[in-house]
Amino acid sequence: MSTVALMWEARAAEGRGNELLEWARSQVLEREPVRRELMRAPQERVLVVTWWEAAEGVAAQLPELPEPAPDLITRPVHRWRFESVETSGT
Repeated sequence: MSTVALMWEARAAEGRGNELLEWARSQVLEREPVRRELMRAPQERVLVVTWWEAAEGVAAQLPELPEPAPDLITRPVHRWRFESVETSGT
């Protein structure tokens, strides 16, 4: 079994960063991940990271956040998948 992290990052339209953050927070996935974390960054960017246990690793079929409405973002969402190879500390 592998731990897979899905990263979803979007940049809000000017002045709409809090709205994008709330939109991301309200999204319901088909099933619950092991962990879900929301973050924000300068330039009204929002990052959502979800962690999953998946036998297939990064190739696994996992629920992902959709694209927000086009007027809420300045560009298409960026998405990345990572597979854990080592952990240390807490």
